[in-house]
Amino acid sequence: MNTDKKKSIQSLKTARGQIDGIIKMIEEERYCIDVSNQILAAQSLLKKSNILILKQHLEHCVKDACYNNDTDTDEKMAEIIKILEKTMK
Repeated sequence: MNTDKKKSIQSLKTARGQIDGIIKMIEEERYCIDVSNQILAAQSLLKKSNILILKQHLEHCVKDACYNNDTDTDEKMAEIIKILEKTMK
């Protein structure tokens, strides 16, 4: 497993721990701003993980399709554009 995938998994595991903590904070009726800050921190980790996964996709799947003149190159490019549109909303 490459470094970016390991980093992505670590970010997701950290986010999972943060989400468990957020649930506990809500159950304990903690201050809303503190809860919101933790939610934002978890979202940041999810975004970081997503960027690492997309980077891997570009560096391997899309790059290989372009170099090998695969018929699905246009499809892979369309997938990237679609996911970028989603992330920019």
